[in-house]
Amino acid sequence: MQATAKLRAARISAQKARLVADQIRGKHVDEAVEILTFSPKKAAPMILKLLNSAIHNAQENEGADIDELHVAEIQVGEGMTMKRFRARAKGRGTRILKRTSNIFIRVEER
Repeated sequence: MQATAKLRAARISAQKARLVADQIRGKHVDEAVEILTFSPKKAAPMILKLLNSAIHNAQENEGADIDELHVAEIQVGEGMTMKRFRARAKGRGTRILKRTSNIFIRVEER
């Protein structure tokens, strides 16, 4: 029994989101929720909301027992990159890359 949830175009770089994803990979969902709740990283609330969505998907669609769920898989990939320009000295411009990421999470019963 497994359930998934995905978040596309999250406004955070994949590198920063992977730091948080690595902390909860393979953990029991109760422990993962606790880690994400008290994490000071920007990606933590995004991944927490996604994890809660996957838990509720497992409960509603599959009839899974929450006490048996664990984070089976979590992937963070690069999404689209928005390109912007910032004015610099002597009439020049500098490119600013606003990166996004795609986050996928799968919870599963042990």
